[in-house]
Formats: sequence, C-alpha cells, structure tokens
Amino acid sequence: MIVQLGIPQPRGTGSTGTSASAPPGRPAGASAGLVDRYGRRATDMRLSLTDKCNLRCTYCMPAEGMEWLSKQAVMSAEEIQRIVRVGVHFLGVRELRLTGGEPLVRADLLDIISSLRQAHPELPISMTTNGIGLDKKAAGLKAAGLSRINVSLDSLHEETFAQLTRRPFLAKVLAGVDAAWAAGLGPVKINAVLMRGINDVESPALLAWALDRGYELRFIEQMPLDAEHGWTRENMITAAEIRELLSVDYELAQDPRNRDGAPAERFQVRRRIPDNAGSAGPVLGTVGIIASVTEPFCSDCRRTRITAEGKIMSCLFSHEEVDLLGLLRQGASDEQLASRWQDAMWIKPKAHGMEHVGLDTPDFRQPDRSMSAIGG
Repeated sequence: MIVQLGIPQPRGTGSTGTSASAPPGRPAGASAGLVDRYGRRATDMRLSLTDKCNLRCTYCMPAEGMEWLSKQAVMSAEEIQRIVRVGVHFLGVRELRLTGGEPLVRADLLDIISSLRQAHPELPISMTTNGIGLDKKAAGLKAAGLSRINVSLDSLHEETFAQLTRRPFLAKVLAGVDAAWAAGLGPVKINAVLMRGINDVESPALLAWALDRGYELRFIEQMPLDAEHGWTRENMITAAEIRELLSVDYELAQDPRNRDGAPAERFQVRRRIPDNAGSAGPVLGTVGIIASVTEPFCSDCRRTRITAEGKIMSCLFSHEEVDLLGLLRQGASDEQLASRWQDAMWIKPKAHGMEHVGLDTPDFRQPDRSMSAIGG
C-alpha cells in the first residue's frame, strides 16, 4: 500500500524543517533523526539501485515473467546523491548499504559510488551483490570508494547452485568473491540461504570454505519474500536447525562483541574435539546467523529502506510505502524531504509478527513485493 502524504510545509520560524502536519507525538526538528513511536532510531540506510537481477533465485524471483521498472521510474544518480545527503546531513544516517536487484547491472554504478564517497568521505558504504561480473569490477569499486561487500552464495556445487538460482554461474560468483578479497573490499561477507532438502547438508562444508579463506559467512533464514509466495514454515531451515547442523563439525560460542543492532547473531567457531580428547581448539573465525523469522530482532532494528523508485519502507515486511522520490521531483527542499522521511519512519510497526506465521496464531501477511523489488 502506497501511503500518500502531502508536501510538508516548513514552519515560518527557524531552519529545522519541521512539518506543520507531522504526526502527533513525533519529535520536532531534523535533530530528532529517524525515530519511531517505540524509541528506535534508524541509522543504517539500505538503498536499492535497481529491481533488475541476472539470477532467478527460487526464494526470491519467479523463473520468468518479471515486470521491470522503467528507467524513468528508477532514481537517477543525482537523485540518489540527494537522498543520501538528506539522510546523512539531516537525519543521522551513519551507514549506507547499496542493494538491488543486482547493483552491478547499473552502468553508472562506479560514478554513483565515487560521487557518494566524495560527498561523504567518512561514511561506510557497502554493497550486497550476487557476484556476477564482480571479478571485473572489484578493483574499480574499491577505487571509487566502496568500503566492503556482501556476496550471496548458497552452494559450492554447480548443480545445486544452478537449481537454486536457475543459472549456471557458480564459477563467475566464486571468481567475483576472490576478486573482492584481492581488491581489499573486506571483510568479505557471504550470505547463504539454506533450503530444506536442497543445500542444507552443505552448511558445514560452506562454513569450512569460508573460514579457510577468511570470509565471514552468515546463514539467513529463508523469509516469506519470494515472488511466487511459495514459502512455507515447514520448508524453512530455522536458526536452531542451522546451529545443530554446524555442531556436527564445530563448536559455536557466543561472540563477545556487542551485536550493536546488527541483524546477524555472531558465534566464534572452533573445530569440534572428540570427547576426552582435550580442550577445544583455537578460534577459527566467526559465523553469523540471521534469524529474521524465528528469533526476530525487531526491538533493536536500526534500518531504513529506500526502494529503487524512491519509496520509503520502514520495515522489510511493511505493507506501507511512502513516496520520497515523487516529492523530490516536485521541487521539495531538503528540509521537506527530511520531514516526510521522518513521518514515514514514525509509523514503523513495533514488529513484523513473522515469528508466528504458519503457527496457530498467525498475525503476519506477506508483502506483495519480492525481495528483489524491495532491496535487501
């Protein structure tokens, strides 16, 4: 559902850009940042550059038949720069993640990153990608100012990879991961979604591969964000099951570092030692588990999302979207854009309710958009 909000009119005094039509109870002034009714403050911005993708992952997109946004509907490089500037300078955004679809398919990607880096020298700028074409672009991305990268990789076996993504591109993804590491886009994080009966048995081997190369692996519970709405709780591999699968070969211990609002719960990883064989071995690295469904972290969520066509989504599973790009194209000031953004985040729901989906008391309804159309 698109929430229509009028152009907010700045008050006649001061320069805070407060809105006369601000929702009751919302703190006035840009200094309040992106706060919601429950006291959470969004400082992590996820911005989608495109809805297009060159894979067709079964848990995200249909095999065919996707209708793409027109070029005119998608934010231009200049509009992206403007929106990021408002987020950073007016609303307290402290971290930016570029997403898609697949960001690498944008021809002006390097120019976008370079301009963002010039405007915000200290801002951490990361990107989530499927890795196809990354081998040829990793050095350029680093030179343009990208801080680090996340690569989606669900299997190290060609047949399984092709089954999950509907494309035979595993070698291209692996080459991209290695190139990112060589270019200094670290820490390189690997995102893996486990599917029951397909790649769940690969989890210990995938972790071994990541640990051996110094990559940070994060397992993600499959979320009900597939375009075909075929998700079921029974087919989802839960965080508890992931820990059990890994415990066959490894010992996991809570990472002592503060989670600090991160979606992944981190664990230190040691090789499992047989009973009575002495103390546990050295820490080999860490693994993260993002339990969005069964162990949600909504109470400490710090994310705000902008879709490729400039819609604000306060939550990945929100049914409400607020148009920011349309307001920008109407000639709104930075203060007016900031005020609308604040209004949109003020109505952020307390929780997504997804932990109950498929159980006796469901209170979750899957969004109409798939992950690729939202921006991960």
